[in-house]
Amino acid sequence: MKLREPMPELNGATEWLNGEVTKEQLVGEKPTLIHFWSVSCYLCKEAMPQVNQFRDQFKDKLNVVAVHMPRSEEDLNLDEIKKVANEHGISQPIFVDNEHKLTEAFENQYVPAYYVFDKDGNLRHFQAGGSGMKMLEKRVNRVLDEMEKAE
Repeated sequence: MKLREPMPELNGATEWLNGEVTKEQLVGEKPTLIHFWSVSCYLCKEAMPQVNQFRDQFKDKLNVVAVHMPRSEEDLNLDEIKKVANEHGISQPIFVDNEHKLTEAFENQYVPAYYVFDKDGNLRHFQAGGSGMKMLEKRVNRVLDEMEKAE
């Protein structure tokens, strides 16, 4: 995905955990962070406390959606996905992408990967890998600040 491109529709989930959301529900009122992770990804698990802290810190200002992107056959096990999500406190909606439909729509190749969309649903920041949570926070804050200035 390129910067300023609109958020793809959230179609093709093999399952939703913690409730289902649509693009229409996410766009319009506040920015959205969509993060891709996988049960077999060590860096994803390592970064999860920061993602959760983020989600809780900005809960009134930011939508957060997790996308589980399998990297191997073992990653397709729904019980394992639920178990790891539970162990790591992932309470936001989780799009289980066992057929890589959303992964392809985002043209995403990485876990962890983070996509920050402004309130109008346009991509403002993309980042992959376990480090750089400070940069992610900076970008989210920038989008939040712009929104507050616009009000």
